Amino acid sequence: MENEHVLSGLIRKRAEIAGQIEHTQQALRKLVADLDAIDAAIRLFDPQADITAIRPRQYPPRHAAFRGEMMRHVMGCLRLADGKPVTTRDIAVQVMKARGLDPSDAEMLVTIRKRVGACVYKLKRDGAVKEIAGLGDLKEWVLTS
Repeated sequence: MENEHVLSGLIRKRAEIAGQIEHTQQALRKLVADLDAIDAAIRLFDPQADITAIRPRQYPPRHAAFRGEMMRHVMGCLRLADGKPVTTRDIAVQVMKARGLDPSDAEMLVTIRKRVGACVYKLKRDGAVKEIAGLGDLKEWVLTS
C-alpha cells in the first residue's frame, strides 16, 4: 500500500485519543461519585440544603500558567525588544499570543497584564529591569544588562 505509513500513524493517533477518552470517562465517573458523597454529607448536616444553588468554581482558571512560565515569557519579550522600552500591555499581548490566548479578549488581557506587571516588578526589585516613564501614566521596561 502506498500510504501505509500515513495510515499506521493515523491508527496510532486514533488509539491514543480513544485511550484518553476512556481514561477521562473513568475520572469523570470517580468525580461524580465523589460529588454524590459530598452532597450526601451536606444533606446529613442540613436536610433542606439546596445543592443546586451551589455554583461550581471554574477549573482550571482560564489564565493558569505553569510555575515560571510567565517569567520566561516576560523575559523573552524584553530580550526580543533589544534594548527598546516595552510597555506592560505590549508584553501582555505577546504573552497571550505565545500562550495561544486571544489578545482581543479584554478581560483576559487585563488579567494577563496584571500578572506581567507582577513579574516586571519582581524583576525591577531584583535589578534585572528598569522602569522608564512612558506616555501619560504608562510605564515602559528595559533589561538592565
